[in-house]
Amino acid sequence: MNKKPSVLMVGLGYIGLPTAALIAKNKAYVHGVDVNPKVVETINAGKVHIVEPELDKAVLEAVNEGYLKADTKPVEADNYLIVVPTPFKDKNEPDISFVEAATRAILPLLKKDDLYIIESTSPIGTTEKMMGLIYTERPELKGSLNIAYCPERVLPGNVMYELVHNDRVIGGIDEKSTEKAVFFYRQFIKGELHKTNARTAEMCKLVENSSRDVQIAFANELSLICDKADINVWELINLANKHPRVNILQPGCGVGGHCIAVDPYFIVADYPMESQIIGKAREINNYKSFWCAEKVQTAKLEFELKHGRKPSIALMGLAFKPDIDDLRESPAKYIAQKVLQNANNEDYYIVEPNIETHTVFKLTNYKAAAEKADIIVYLVAHKEFKSLQLSINKVVLDFCGIIE
Repeated sequence: MNKKPSVLMVGLGYIGLPTAALIAKNKAYVHGVDVNPKVVETINAGKVHIVEPELDKAVLEAVNEGYLKADTKPVEADNYLIVVPTPFKDKNEPDISFVEAATRAILPLLKKDDLYIIESTSPIGTTEKMMGLIYTERPELKGSLNIAYCPERVLPGNVMYELVHNDRVIGGIDEKSTEKAVFFYRQFIKGELHKTNARTAEMCKLVENSSRDVQIAFANELSLICDKADINVWELINLANKHPRVNILQPGCGVGGHCIAVDPYFIVADYPMESQIIGKAREINNYKSFWCAEKVQTAKLEFELKHGRKPSIALMGLAFKPDIDDLRESPAKYIAQKVLQNANNEDYYIVEPNIETHTVFKLTNYKAAAEKADIIVYLVAHKEFKSLQLSINKVVLDFCGIIE
């Protein structure tokens, strides 16, 4: 890349890389930064390290045309985007150390009138904290930078489309910063850009995912009740949703991903007394995963008592949602780990069709697993599983609605 980059993208993961590719597609020079040298090498070869439709084509085109380059070190630009993970600590407290580290890394490069944007999901007040850090270390820049927060709103599996067409909420630390950020995003986003302040934008992202977590918790709680009441929860929800003002979601084996399973804790940690429903929803969705693991254990013991031998068990799916390769905070992965902890010389077949290998689990082809196993445990509704034809002598535990 011979020209000075217009954008420095810190973080080239599930959001950072697609965003970098989108910006580069609009003929802006992007310098992407990642701490993993293998990720950098992969991207510079015009390849991708994550599964996302259309991303491979976008990255290859951007790299070949010279608009995208990856590196382990930042360089000077006009616009700085922070798109790094924000996990939580042991006590479900948010960890913004990656955001701070990324900010410190670009501190020497910042100059008057630059645009600094945090896209990482963050606790309320994070943008203001980073502003304080910047101005403490670079006091000569005080009042001359444009600092804003703008979270993404995308669905894995459809990221490249939704980055362009979804509305965005943009909140600056002042009006000037908000306007500068809006101007920046308007160059490659067709969705509406909604202006606000940084704290409201931060809270908006947390509220969106917390709302979904609460709705999923209602469905998961129904599944627990229906199991005891001997009612088909899938049929029940289908019938209830015939009401013109009812829209109950589908239950699953928990909630995963780096958004819905994490973001509510950012609110609960700061406002524990006020966030009663939000906190309880997290408890319900976490418990559902434990409950599923216990149901597998029960099915295993019942099979052994009935047949006088230990069953073989197929655990179908490890990703946190259908048809993706993302295992972050996955309830299916937790269930698989929990079941294997209680293993007692049974044969287990671990299936995840969207990844080739795993550092912990030995993976099995889904067709082979379904044929060999006595007990089929559907954890994720991958499209491959829906076409399976199972013999009638199989024991099936369907936690994600494959059969129904």
